[in-house]
Amino acid sequence: MSGICGEVFVVLAPFVGSDKSVIFGRNGLREPVDGSAVTEVHFHPASEATGPVKCDSVEIDDGVATLSVILNKPAGMWGAESGSNEKGVCIGLTFSEGFPVGGKLNPTDLVRLGLERSTSASAAVDTMTSLSAKYGPEGESKDSAKAAFVICDPNELWLLNIVGSLWAAQKVSDSGSLALKPGLSVFGSADLSSEDLSAKLQAAGLWDGSGDLKFAAVFGSESNRSWPGSEPSGEGLFGVTQMFETLRAAGAEGSALSSQVTVLSKEGLSCHWFTATPNPLESVFKPFIFTTGAKISPLTKVPDGESCSLLHKLHSNRKWENVGDLLKSLESTCVDEVDGFISKQSGDPSQELDELMKDCVEAEVKFYR
Repeated sequence: MSGICGEVFVVLAPFVGSDKSVIFGRNGLREPVDGSAVTEVHFHPASEATGPVKCDSVEIDDGVATLSVILNKPAGMWGAESGSNEKGVCIGLTFSEGFPVGGKLNPTDLVRLGLERSTSASAAVDTMTSLSAKYGPEGESKDSAKAAFVICDPNELWLLNIVGSLWAAQKVSDSGSLALKPGLSVFGSADLSSEDLSAKLQAAGLWDGSGDLKFAAVFGSESNRSWPGSEPSGEGLFGVTQMFETLRAAGAEGSALSSQVTVLSKEGLSCHWFTATPNPLESVFKPFIFTTGAKISPLTKVPDGESCSLLHKLHSNRKWENVGDLLKSLESTCVDEVDGFISKQSGDPSQELDELMKDCVEAEVKFYR
C-alpha cells in the first residue's frame, strides 16, 4: 500500500455556480507510475449492521449499518483511494507513507469506513480519527506512518492529517480554491486534534512550543502546489468541465492513474464522475448519481482470477488517435445531458438515473472493440 497518494483540487464559492457548492477533483498517483496499476470503481448499497468488518489488514469488531457508497479503489483491496456517499460526503486520500503496518488500519480503509459511516464531513473526521485511535498505527515520531485526507460535503471542507497516534484537522473556510500535492496539509492552526497534541509533540522533541502549532511543518511536509492550467477566477464560472481540464492539465505534468470529480450541491442532486482508467488526458469521465436502484457496470471491476477490469484492458489496447475525438464528444454530450436533467429535477432522483454510469461505460467500450 506504500506509495498510494493523490493530487486534489477543490473549488468553492464564489467560483462555482449558484446551484453548486463544492467541486472536488482527484488524480491518483500510485506506484508503479507506468499505468500498470489498476483501479476499480465499486458501488456498495446501504446495508444493515453486521458482525465484524474485515478490512485489508485488520478486522474491526464494531460493525454498524452503512450508507451507500461509490469507491475509486486499488484493485484487490477492500479500502479506497477516494469516493463519495449518498449523503454528499466526499473523501480523497492525498498522501500515505509507512504503510502497510501489520494488523492496523490502512489509510484506504479509513477512506471507505469514513464514507460508509458518516453523514457529514465533520462526522467523517470524527469517524476516521476514532477508528484510527482504536485500530490504527501507534507512534509519535517523524518515522511514524503518515496519511493525509481531504474531506468535504456541500457545507464544509476539512483537511485531516494523521501521523502514528497523533492527528490534526483543519476546517477550510477562507479559500475559493485549494490545490494539494502529496504531503501533509494542515499548515494552519488545527481546529481539532488528538488529545494533548502540543504536550506530546514537545515531549518528543518535535516542537519547541513557540508560536502557533503547524502540524505539517512539525513533520517537515510540504503539500501545496500551484494550480495547473487556468486557476479558478470569476464568480460562478467554474464547473465540472473545468475540473476535468484541471485534472488533465495536472496529469500532463506526470503519470496519473484513475480520476474522480464530484460536484456537490446543497439543494439539488450531487454528481460523481469517474474515469476508472489511467491518464485523464486519454480517458473520459462517466457520471454516477445516487438513487434507490443505482447500478454500475461490472466492466469497472476486476473479475475473479483476472488482473484488471475489462474497461481497463480495452482502454490500454486502444489507439487514442482513432477514438479520442469521438470519446471527447461523448463526454461533452453526457455533461450537457446530465446538467440539463439535474437542473429540472426536483425531489428524489428519478429511476431514469439508476443505470446512468452503466450506460456510459458500455457506450465507451463500444468505441474500443
